[in-house]
Amino acid sequence: MKMIDVGEKERTSRIAVARAELRCSKEALKLLNEGRLEKGDALAAARISGIMAAKHTPALLPLCLAADEPAGLVRIEARVHAIERTGVEMEALTAACAAALTVYDMMKRHDRGMELISLRLVRKSGGRSGEWHRPDEEARARETASTARWEEPAPKAAKKPPKP
Repeated sequence: MKMIDVGEKERTSRIAVARAELRCSKEALKLLNEGRLEKGDALAAARISGIMAAKHTPALLPLCLAADEPAGLVRIEARVHAIERTGVEMEALTAACAAALTVYDMMKRHDRGMELISLRLVRKSGGRSGEWHRPDEEARARETASTARWEEPAPKAAKKPPKP
């Protein structure tokens, strides 16, 4: 294994969106939606967890929310935007996963049979490979009525660092 040297790459705008889905019972989902979980507001905690996870992705990975009541599905979407030399796909995936695990932790007392059923990159832009969208995602997103979304504010345009 080896790290890739990106020192010569120019900083450009990078965006990645990832989504995680947690299947749970309707009873647990109702408690989540009504904010009646004993541990507190799971969606607020998931937002914080997702942001913290995105910021700490390099320390976690080497080399590198709304509810749909009929389906019993919590859909979490994380969007990361940065002016960087490398893509931010792993940060978006880490944020979505950490947020889903936070919701799981806060709801497990009410539904031990929950499943984290999906974690996927939805789209990305920027860098040499350009734009990419998951082909089936638009149809899949229409299957559930609402999606909770949060994102950090877009970073201010960074000045190009002087070359040494």
